[in-house]
Amino acid sequence: MMLMRYRRGQRVISIGLLLLPYLTCLAKEPVASAPIGLPPAANLKVDFVRDIQPILSQNCYACHGPALQMSSLRLDQKQSAMAGGNSGQPIRPGDSANSKLIQLVAGVLKDAVMPPQGERLSQEQVGLLRAWIDQGASWPEGSAASAEPASSFVKSNHWAFQPVRRPVVPQVRNSSRVRNPIDRFVLQRLAKEHVTPSPEADRATLIRRVSLDLTGLPPTPEEVSAFLADQTPQAYEHLVDRLLDSNHYGEKWARPWLDLARYADSDGYEKDKIRPHAWRYRQWVIDALNRNLPFDQFTIEQLAGDLLPNATLDQKIAAGFNRNTLTNREGGVDLEEFRTEQVLDPDDDLGNRVARPHAGLRSMSRSQIRSHQTARSLPAVCLL
Repeated sequence: MMLMRYRRGQRVISIGLLLLPYLTCLAKEPVASAPIGLPPAANLKVDFVRDIQPILSQNCYACHGPALQMSSLRLDQKQSAMAGGNSGQPIRPGDSANSKLIQLVAGVLKDAVMPPQGERLSQEQVGLLRAWIDQGASWPEGSAASAEPASSFVKSNHWAFQPVRRPVVPQVRNSSRVRNPIDRFVLQRLAKEHVTPSPEADRATLIRRVSLDLTGLPPTPEEVSAFLADQTPQAYEHLVDRLLDSNHYGEKWARPWLDLARYADSDGYEKDKIRPHAWRYRQWVIDALNRNLPFDQFTIEQLAGDLLPNATLDQKIAAGFNRNTLTNREGGVDLEEFRTEQVLDPDDDLGNRVARPHAGLRSMSRSQIRSHQTARSLPAVCLL
């Protein structure tokens, strides 16, 4: 993950990646609304064992059962099913219309339907599930699907896999140090670790720190004097806005991204030939940060900019992200074979280059079978 742009009108800048989990948690949770087009609930008293368990067993257990729990969701046992997975609680007893399980099996969500393959649930089956949930989602403890299996799947506690929720802002003793809600989380953790906050920096130190953090350059003597002379309450905010408007902001913050994307100006290997047009991708990243391109679009254009409808030249350049690997152009090299190996290189493959900067994961690779006779790599399993 990387630090994206500070918004004008706010008084706070979060520098560094330490606070990213807190920033993520502060996002608002959308307000649920009943979708249009759901089949009506069945007009009968539903029995879980007779009516519901067969539907779950036939349609859901392959991906959300004892052997596999996609998105950390398990539907063959009561406690796990009610708790939900990475996308939150799928069953809301008494409210089938806003239960994500119903919305998915009914196919009313855009680009999302369950089961993802095979035959869809009938309207009668969806109606039974709706009636069961509206009647309180009764799940008898004696049913086979409610029993805890011998081998229970443990969900990851890593913050990146948790549903986004707004946490309760903690109360702290030293409220005089609070400038915004994020400060309260920082002060709470410092108190937990029995660490006393450092004294507030003087203004000359402050401008030096924020200048180095945002642009990588120290302030000039004239800039320091101007900041010290500005005694208005918005002095710090104006300073931050000026630094974010500087082209040096993109140059500074493009560097960690380019490192994760494995960018280089040359091929590597013995010849290490110069890549005469590689700088265009580097410049695209700099410009994207300076124009505050939203992170979702920043990601889409790099992964598939050349495949977008009516793709612009800049979007095609962004797709250079996919070619930031070592390139061997020495004599005797089969260029098409090596192009395939570039994608499958276990130390530098596309899966890892996507996972590390986008998902905060150390590795997301795949197994590979290598033939010693032909020295060709064959993809066996591609997790990406």
